[in-house]
Amino acid sequence: MSESQSNFPPDLTGLSRGDWFGALRKIGKDTGFAEPLGRLHAGIFVEDGDTLLVTFETIPGIEALSKTRTPFGFEMTGALGWSSLSMLAHRDTWFRDPSVFAFFDQLTDDGFFDDFETVIFYGAGPCGYAAGAFSVATPGARVLMLQPQATLDPRVTEWDDRFAELRRLNFTSRYGYAPDMVEAAEKAFVLYDPRERLDAMHSALFTRKNVTRFRMPFMGSALQSDLMTLGLLPQILEAVERDTLDTERFAALMRARRDYPPYLRKLLANLDAEERPDLARMLCANVVGRMHAPRFRRRLAQLDGEGG
Repeated sequence: MSESQSNFPPDLTGLSRGDWFGALRKIGKDTGFAEPLGRLHAGIFVEDGDTLLVTFETIPGIEALSKTRTPFGFEMTGALGWSSLSMLAHRDTWFRDPSVFAFFDQLTDDGFFDDFETVIFYGAGPCGYAAGAFSVATPGARVLMLQPQATLDPRVTEWDDRFAELRRLNFTSRYGYAPDMVEAAEKAFVLYDPRERLDAMHSALFTRKNVTRFRMPFMGSALQSDLMTLGLLPQILEAVERDTLDTERFAALMRARRDYPPYLRKLLANLDAEERPDLARMLCANVVGRMHAPRFRRRLAQLDGEGG
């Protein structure tokens, strides 16, 4: 890691929204560039190592998830010395904006991505869609998408009623259908919970030869925040960068769920809903034997009482 990035990420908590934008612009200008893209988007580039992480993030998401109130790419710059291009949106826009299209066109024309040995696109949900869609700007990139949408075009995904008010966005123009765009990637990875029906349906649309889909049952609909809480997201991205993310490596990383109460609670709730007391008893006994878990201890006592 270069000396200039040794204190990354900086702590921007406590700043007003205006001062926060100003601080990000200064960081970009001092270490790479800062580019406003219309009213709703911006790009902040921090130059460091030969790996470039292109993240798509919303400002509310950064404020909710980042301890330093900085884009996630900054964390990877600080930890591993990667360069980062943080694509920011004021809200969920799926980055469907001509100014963003033109920005990636210009980066491609300038040979920007050619300066890096490895380019990784990353995003979650609407930002996962964007990571897949814009990865086509640099064929041969690698892509990590958490529960991405494939498109909001109602002719394709009319079954997804979560974003009905945003169907007016144009998903049929350039950088449009994310599953087609990721075909240019070297490798792409989709992480999703198969029990989240709409996420699973979108993930099925990404079935391509270069796409690996990893199931994360009982993790729910907030994979990004869960993986950050578990400290797994940087490790997954590092495995993508090293080209070591396969089924065995992913399964090894996911063993951390065994000590993650939100996951364990969802698993127990499902076993109770399916009326499988023997498996519920086994789960509770396992958790109680490893962790301080009053809820599981109480449920185990109930199950033992019901079982006679």
